[in-house]
Amino acid sequence: MKKFNYFLFAAVLMLFTTAAFAQATITGKVVDADMNSPLPGANVLVRGTVNGTTTDFDGNFTITANSTSGEIVISYIGFASKAIKFNGDANLGTIVLDLDNSLQEVVVVGTGIIDLAEGRKTPVAVSTIKGKDIQLKAAGNVEFGEAMKNTPSVYVSSQAGGFGDSQIFLRGFDDTNTAYLLNGQPINGMEDGRMYWSNWSGMSDVANAVQVQRGLGSSKLAISSVGGTVNIVSKTTDRREGGFVRFMSGNDSYFKGSFSYNSGINDKGWAFSVFVDHWQAHRKYSEGTAGQGQNYLFSVGYKPNERHTLNFLLTGAPQWHDQNFSEDLEFYEEFGEKANDNYGFYNGEGFTERRNYYHKPVMNLNWDYDIKEGLELSTVLYASWGRGGGTGNLGRGRVRVGDDPMYNGSRPYLIDFDQIEENNVATADANNNGNFGDSYLRRASVNNHNWYGLLSNLNIETSENWSFNIGLDGRTYNGIHFRQLIDKFGLNGYEDNFRTDRPDDYVISETFEANPWSSLFDFADDDQRYDRNYEEVINYIGGFGQAEYANDNFSVFVQGAVSTQSYQREGFFTGVGDGLGKSEKINKVGYQIKGGAAYNLTENHSIFANAGFFERQPFLDNVFANIRYSNELVEPEVENEAITGLEAGYRFSNSSFRFNLDVYRTEWGNRFLSFGTSLPMDEFGIYRFNDVTQIHQGVEFDFEYRPLAAGWSLRGYGSIGNWKYDNETPFNLQNDDTGEFVIENGTVNLTDVKVGNAPQTSFGVGFVADICDGLSVDMDYNIYTDLYEFVDVEDAIQASLDGGTYESVRLPAYTLADAGLTYRFTMGDNPITFRANVFNLFNEAYINQRNAFGYYLGVGRTFNASIRYNF
Repeated sequence: MKKFNYFLFAAVLMLFTTAAFAQATITGKVVDADMNSPLPGANVLVRGTVNGTTTDFDGNFTITANSTSGEIVISYIGFASKAIKFNGDANLGTIVLDLDNSLQEVVVVGTGIIDLAEGRKTPVAVSTIKGKDIQLKAAGNVEFGEAMKNTPSVYVSSQAGGFGDSQIFLRGFDDTNTAYLLNGQPINGMEDGRMYWSNWSGMSDVANAVQVQRGLGSSKLAISSVGGTVNIVSKTTDRREGGFVRFMSGNDSYFKGSFSYNSGINDKGWAFSVFVDHWQAHRKYSEGTAGQGQNYLFSVGYKPNERHTLNFLLTGAPQWHDQNFSEDLEFYEEFGEKANDNYGFYNGEGFTERRNYYHKPVMNLNWDYDIKEGLELSTVLYASWGRGGGTGNLGRGRVRVGDDPMYNGSRPYLIDFDQIEENNVATADANNNGNFGDSYLRRASVNNHNWYGLLSNLNIETSENWSFNIGLDGRTYNGIHFRQLIDKFGLNGYEDNFRTDRPDDYVISETFEANPWSSLFDFADDDQRYDRNYEEVINYIGGFGQAEYANDNFSVFVQGAVSTQSYQREGFFTGVGDGLGKSEKINKVGYQIKGGAAYNLTENHSIFANAGFFERQPFLDNVFANIRYSNELVEPEVENEAITGLEAGYRFSNSSFRFNLDVYRTEWGNRFLSFGTSLPMDEFGIYRFNDVTQIHQGVEFDFEYRPLAAGWSLRGYGSIGNWKYDNETPFNLQNDDTGEFVIENGTVNLTDVKVGNAPQTSFGVGFVADICDGLSVDMDYNIYTDLYEFVDVEDAIQASLDGGTYESVRLPAYTLADAGLTYRFTMGDNPITFRANVFNLFNEAYINQRNAFGYYLGVGRTFNASIRYNF
């Protein structure tokens, strides 16, 4: 018996000894990829077990596994999980976690104002682009919109124009019909809905994230997301101390230098952040497209206690860029794809007729107030002051070089500014003043504005399942438009004899710089303005509310908003029509209602459906018949547009793969459209179409495969749309210079005419692969087809008169490939990131748009490289 007990004791001892030897101790340090700062509280788990630990304040961890080999998984809220294999005792060193696709962690303030899709349980068709990816791929000599182009149903028309002249289309709708928000605040132009991306070039550097919500979107504001909603979330005050310095260079002498610093929050609750940079290039791609600008952001945060958070933000991107416009294909065939007939030479240096310059400082004050559990108030007071304009010619004295060998006979389209100056002096009057018929001067069309707004949202959670929102959106806007002189080319002044309220020999002589900094305070007074001088005032107030019920498997919401908007024009010059004094004030009421439901079939599978109806007020520029010169209204009166949106989707996700599928149908009725056209005698006309109906429907998908610990990921998307006009539409054609109607009561049949300017079918695929420690490569490949020209209104009208239907002209399909390389290493404890990009890798020549005046060619192969030092 004793012998048996001895053997039993020996067996048990051997078992425990074997178990002890089967253990492994793993240590490491977990840090943030962007700032290289420790991540305290990160979860560390041995895969397949409940054995786990968390990192300490310095990001360090130690864990003992009950086996000699296996895999640990490290996770942290807001970051992508990382799995690392081990074999025996191991020190894994520094483990870097990348930000994942969640957006919640980037919102420091304005949590109740910024409508992110994650903020609502019922899904929408959404894609999220993180700030890290924006700064790697879309900062520098590329457009900010390039960050969004690998997204279903998004088309970025980054034509070979100037810096910031691109356009973005969402489900076939241009920027006037897509709601753009900055930290939840509407930023589309209130007069015409336009987005001038040159004014927002700094967003590439100050954006924490961009969320593209296609279709109905999750915004609670009284805005009609016809195409969708793009919410740009900017940096605010960072509570972590540190910063970075970055230098970048690219093709065509592009250079950019950036500096950022965050103080971190002190023991009294204060913190501040600052970012500044400067960029310049002698051209973007085509000749005569030089540019220069600065970006700045200053933010101060204050958190006096756990219930209140305040943040003040000031940001802006002053810039100037020379422009290239569309041309006939014959022009490019004869002179090359980089030719630009706005360009020439003056005093031996390159000089342009067309320059855009603008400075739009944006300021806001956010206040988040946690009133009590389940009750939160978020309010922002904001303002922006836009100053600047665009230059062009004044007078008929333009001279081109022709075959002058001094300027290279192969470029006869260049403007001969030296000869212009000689001609100006030769044809001037006794006082050396020029006139419209003989002279040539450079003028600027100035567009100044002041915009103030208040946005407030009260979030109420009455129980675990119910949540409510109620809020207010108020804005006031006034825009001032006039023309002033920029360059006189040898003249003393210009004889302005077109104004009926001035003497025929009235002379304007002051000039102003086409510079975004000086334009803030230095622009023409009334006596030095010419051609046009008017002001627009828009007042807007809206209320909104939302209710949502959600449990573990089911959610349903309903959302409503109502708004009233007033328009008024005041003219200070006489001109065509009745241009003096104030117009009558026009008031329009709009509303929206939308709702939806979602159901989680299993832990990995879910479905949803949403529907909405909007009545949207027309833009101010569509209300007045001749906004530049007259207070007269468009006849018949422009009514609200009516939009009906339907969408449904399917979602699948697990630890390594996600797949989204969406179908949609948007019917847009009673739409007002206007197109410019050339008339005889160098005059300009405007076609106006009333009661236009568009139907946009399609299917779209996207996926991402990111296997744990594989060191690579794959993503892709596809969009197949059918976007067309429907029914007969009344129209008129008005001479914009005289106010006379060329065609007053016309009708055109647009049934089944394809909507142009954006590809109705597109696909894309991209990958990221780690080559070795710190080195990764990535590539994106996009296919665009079913791209149609801008609808030629003259041809459409003629086809209708002939009893037929206009057939949209289809442009050639094309593909684009972009590639990048990232190398991260450290200097001491501080990370350094090297990044190189090649855009249009295979240098494919393509047409990416045709407007009413010609074709835009795409940009050929370009590149940039940067190095960033974090501290």
